[in-house]
Amino acid sequence: MRVALYQPDIAGNLGTILRTCACLNVPVDIIEPCGFPFSDRSLKRAGMDYFVHADYTRHADWNAFLAFVESHFARIVLLSSKADQSYHRFSFQKDDILLFGSESAGVPVDVHQRADERITIPMQKDMRSLNLAVSAGMSLGEALRQTGQFPQ
Repeated sequence: MRVALYQPDIAGNLGTILRTCACLNVPVDIIEPCGFPFSDRSLKRAGMDYFVHADYTRHADWNAFLAFVESHFARIVLLSSKADQSYHRFSFQKDDILLFGSESAGVPVDVHQRADERITIPMQKDMRSLNLAVSAGMSLGEALRQTGQFPQ
């Protein structure tokens, strides 16, 4: 199981996700460019001292990330407010990569189309989306529960 972030805009969200994934022993893929300077200082507040424990890989762009994915034979599962299938009814697999779009724009059409699966978190009508870090935590928790990959 991995978490991938497509061009994240908010350092605090990335820091929170890195902290969550460090605690759950889940690697993170960061698909650049980021909407902020990627540095210890920009991530430190949300990531606190967990940042040094995070297993993350920075990818220069979408194509670099795809080359990585194809070498690992992993399935890309996109979390999207435009998807129809609910995350809690979806069958996760151990090698899935949970992909999240940027806070401001989501993912472009070609990225959406490239995803192997598209799932959503059901919400109250007329609400656009949850916070990125909250969405990542909710869906990652369900994926880890289904696949028995929570740390012991």
